[in-house]
Amino acid sequence: MTAGLILSSACTMPGASSASAASIDILVTWYQLVLKLVRHTPTYSPPVASRTFAYVGIAAYEVFASGPGGYRSLAGQLNQLRPLPTRDAASVYCEEAILNAALVYVVSDAFSNTGPTGQRVLQAYKARMTDAVNALAAPEVIASSQAYGETIGQHIVSWSRDDGGAVVQNLGFPETYALTPGPAHWVPTNAQNLQQYPLLPRWGNNRTFAMPNGKSCPLPKPPDYSEDTASAFYQEAMEVVLVSRVLSDEHRAIARFWSDDPMLSPTPPGHWISIALQIFDSRRTPAAKAADILVRLGIAMADAFIGCWNSKYEFDLLRPVTYIRRLIDKKWEPLLITPPFPEYPSGHSTQSGAAAEVLSHAFGKDFAFSDNTHQRDGLAPRNFASFWSAAEEAAVSRLYGGIHFRSAIERGLEQGKCIGQFANALVTKA
Repeated sequence: MTAGLILSSACTMPGASSASAASIDILVTWYQLVLKLVRHTPTYSPPVASRTFAYVGIAAYEVFASGPGGYRSLAGQLNQLRPLPTRDAASVYCEEAILNAALVYVVSDAFSNTGPTGQRVLQAYKARMTDAVNALAAPEVIASSQAYGETIGQHIVSWSRDDGGAVVQNLGFPETYALTPGPAHWVPTNAQNLQQYPLLPRWGNNRTFAMPNGKSCPLPKPPDYSEDTASAFYQEAMEVVLVSRVLSDEHRAIARFWSDDPMLSPTPPGHWISIALQIFDSRRTPAAKAADILVRLGIAMADAFIGCWNSKYEFDLLRPVTYIRRLIDKKWEPLLITPPFPEYPSGHSTQSGAAAEVLSHAFGKDFAFSDNTHQRDGLAPRNFASFWSAAEEAAVSRLYGGIHFRSAIERGLEQGKCIGQFANALVTKA
């Protein structure tokens, strides 16, 4: 659906299925807009994007949980989420109007800092979607529905304010930061002034969603730092060098397909959201089920970035490019640009493992699919036999790109699986 399309179904009647065609259109359309805005809003690094996907998903899901479909609220299950306002038993509601109003409120708040082009697009979506929904019921029904949807949005936004990630200053780079002394630790990997300090060093302390805290899925320490050529650490660095020398066209394609750089893509969490939306379209997934899957997926990836960032700054490990140029090859260049934060574990691996765990729980461990997320960017679709095969490819893409050691990749996937299980444990059906 596009934002200019008039919704074809009437409002869901009380007691009827909330999984109407109009509801899934509203849900998918707003997610598609978020994918676009993430791509064009400078503060939206991958951790920030994951946080927004979580809150958008929670707002949408709580609309369905408040209605007649038998879904259970996540209040009391997610950290510090208080019970949401309930519906007025004397009022008549339009489910689609509630959903649209809640998403308008949360998305507008999440992207209040997007640029002029993003603001124009956001306002255009808001106007067109609201006009389409307004045609579905009598004005008094739309008014009560919109008011209730806004109360859900307000509740979620208010809850989000004190999670530690609501304000992103200086694009997420601290103005002052003390680098850890010693050869094993992270140092800047490029000459950009903004990136002389690492990105979002306190993100791992943010309030989590489904898992208890950022340390709930801890990792063993990486191989001990060593410059001995016989050491495990040196051998992992040599693997990065040797792989970079024999990259095939397929390896390069994989690295670029999963790169998902900020401002050039919907970011890594947005990539997995895109996969989910593609599957919904191919399977004609009902709206309530789609909302259930999206809320788990958003929560899992948001928690994954918190857990991963907690580990990154616990170990504060240097990047391959730093070690390799220091000890192996002064002129070595990775295929991809090294991100400005510590190495261990791999963020792609942790969040992909979390996403694969949720989607496997939703659709089955052997669910095959095609991913065309980057088709408009000129990258061919890729086919996968399962979500975990996709997650493993996303993870190893960082080895092909020259920006992660093997341990960060493999243990990141393990961490993601652990984190995804917290999202899967949420109870959504009464």
